[in-house]
Amino acid sequence: MAKKTARKGATRTKTAARPVASRKVASRNVASRKAATRKAAARKSAPAKAAGRKSAKTATISRRAGQAAKRPMKNAKPSARAVAIKDVGGAEVRRDIGGVRLEAGRAGTGRIKRMIYPAGYKWSTDTKPFVDTDYCMHAHVGFLVQGRIDVVYPDGCVEVFEAPHIVAVTPGHDGHVVGNEPAVLIEFDFESDTISKFGMPDAHRHD
Repeated sequence: MAKKTARKGATRTKTAARPVASRKVASRNVASRKAATRKAAARKSAPAKAAGRKSAKTATISRRAGQAAKRPMKNAKPSARAVAIKDVGGAEVRRDIGGVRLEAGRAGTGRIKRMIYPAGYKWSTDTKPFVDTDYCMHAHVGFLVQGRIDVVYPDGCVEVFEAPHIVAVTPGHDGHVVGNEPAVLIEFDFESDTISKFGMPDAHRHD
C-alpha cells in the first residue's frame, strides 16, 4: 500500500507541475502580444509625432521671422527708389522749375542732370506758363530711372518711355508723367550745343 501511495503521490506531483509550465508559456505569449501591440502603436503614432514636430518647427521659424521683421535692420541699404530721390552728391545747381526738381553738375564741356518730374506733371500745364514757347524746345538725352513719361509732338505722334529706358527726345514737344509715382530722368546735355554734339535733328520729323 505504501508503494501505491508513493506512486500515486508521484503521479499527482507530476500532474501538478504541468499547469506551472503552461502558465509560464501563456505569460510569455501575453508579453509578446503586448510588445507587438506597443510596436504597432508606435509605428502608427510616428508620422503624427513627426508632423507635430514639423508643425512646431514651422511655427517657431514663422515666429522668429515675424520678430526679425519687426526689428530694424542694421546697415540696411536704401531701396533703389529711395536712392533715385535722394539729393545728388556733387551737384552744383539745385532748383525747382515749374514743379520739376533739377540738380546738375559739370562734366568736361557738358553737364549731367537729374530731373524729378512729380506724379501728374504736364509740361503745357506746369512749365509752359514760365517760358515764352508753345512747346518745350529742349532736346533731352538720357536714361529714365523711374516712372513713365509720354512725349507728345504737334503732329499727334506719341513716344512712350517707361523705366528703365534710354531717352532721346527732339525739341518741340509736350510731355506728361503717367502713373502715381514721380518720373526720374538722368540727362546729359551740352546746353545750347546739345543737338549738334549728339547729332540729333532739330525738330520732330518722319523720314
